[in-house]
Amino acid sequence: MQHQPIKAADLSGDVTGSINKSFDKRVYRKHCPPCPVAGKSAGAGNNPGMMAGPAAADIPPEAAPAHSHETAHAHADAGRREGAQSVLTVRALSGLSGDMMLSGLAALAGLNNAELEELARELKLPALENCLRLEPRSVNHIAGVGCLISLPHEHAHRSLKDILAILEGSAMPGEARDLSARTFHLLAEAEAAVHGKNKDDVTFHEVGALDSILDICLVSRIFTRLKPARFICSPLPLADGAIFCAHGCIPSPAPAVLRMLEGVPVRGFQGEGETVTPTALALLKAMDAQFGPWPQTLIEKTVISYGGKVFPNAPN
Repeated sequence: MQHQPIKAADLSGDVTGSINKSFDKRVYRKHCPPCPVAGKSAGAGNNPGMMAGPAAADIPPEAAPAHSHETAHAHADAGRREGAQSVLTVRALSGLSGDMMLSGLAALAGLNNAELEELARELKLPALENCLRLEPRSVNHIAGVGCLISLPHEHAHRSLKDILAILEGSAMPGEARDLSARTFHLLAEAEAAVHGKNKDDVTFHEVGALDSILDICLVSRIFTRLKPARFICSPLPLADGAIFCAHGCIPSPAPAVLRMLEGVPVRGFQGEGETVTPTALALLKAMDAQFGPWPQTLIEKTVISYGGKVFPNAPN
C-alpha cells in the first residue's frame, strides 16, 4: 500500500512598510508511514506563517501497514517511481506577504539566485533584471531565508490592462502566466469594489509597482513548477492598527484585504498593523488554497522564510 508524500513549509513574517514573514516549507513524496529508518519529520519555525508541500496526506492510523526496516526503503523507492501526489501547506503564524511567499517557494524548490534571475528575465522588463536575491536571515536566533529586492523608484500607476499586457509580452509558460493574470484580476475586482469603480478603470498603486509584479509572477512561476496536488493554508492572522499607503493612513486590515477575506477563515493576532497583504491573499485565492489544520502527512522538506518586519511580543 502506497501513501502520498508531502512537502511542507513554515512561514513567518513581520511588517515594516511591507510585511516581514517567515516561511517553513516541507516537501513530501510518496512514502510508507514513517518508521525509525524510513520516516522523516521536521518541526515548524517560530514565524508568522508556515508552508508545507508534497507529503503523505490524510493517512488514517489504521491504514498504516506493518513493515520491517529491510522493506521500508524499497517501499519508499517504489512510491517515488510511481510519482507521488504532493501537498503544499502554508502555516501563516503572524501573517503573509508576497516576498515571503517568493523566498519560501524558491527555497523549497531549491532555486539559487542565478536560477531566480533567469525566471525574472522571462518578464522582459529591464528594471527587473539583477534586482532579486535570496539571503540568509534570522529572527530570535532562528535561521531562515529572505528575499532582497532592489528596484529603481518609479511613479508609474498601472491599470489591469497595462499589467495584462506585460504578462502577454513575457516569456513565462502559459500556466504561470494564467495564474498571474488570475491574481491580478482578483486584486482589480477587490480594488474596484472598495473604490466603487469598474475593475478596468482601477489604477494600481502599490500592487501595480514593480516589486508586486515580480512577487506575483515569480510566485506563480514557481508554484506551477512545484505543481502540488493540494494546497492548504492555516486560518489567516489579523490585527487592528494603521497602514500607511498611497491612499494615506488606512485601517488594518486594508479595505481590499477585507473584501477578499470574505469566505476565508481568520483568527486574531496579538500584534498590531498589517499582517496579510493584498498580494499574498490574492495569490492564495488564485491558487485555490484550502484553509484548515495541518493534514496528516510525512514531511519531506521544510523552509523558514522571513519578510521585512518583526512584531514585538509575538512569534516572528
